[in-house]
Amino acid sequence: MKPFLLYLATALAEIVGCYLPYLWLRRQGSPWLLLPAALSLALFAWLLTLHEAASGRVYAAYGGIYISVALCWLWLVDGIRPSWWDLAGVAVSLSGMAIILFQPR
Repeated sequence: MKPFLLYLATALAEIVGCYLPYLWLRRQGSPWLLLPAALSLALFAWLLTLHEAASGRVYAAYGGIYISVALCWLWLVDGIRPSWWDLAGVAVSLSGMAIILFQPR
């Protein structure tokens, strides 16, 4: 459960760090949004270092969680409900993540 929560926090930090500049550039937000964006991306990079697996394995497994969190963001923040195709893609990516993350050591 700990690796999953760490991946979740990592994904949120990355998405927030990328969403805030999006708001500034595309939605005429304040340039002050870049400061918390930079902090969030720094947090994202630091969180990646806390994972116990080798970096390549971390990045590979992280992709499944990132996809899931991005689609939740799509629904909760952007107000767009994911399609069944989106959900099927999440299921496939989480299956791949689980295979990578929970392999016998």
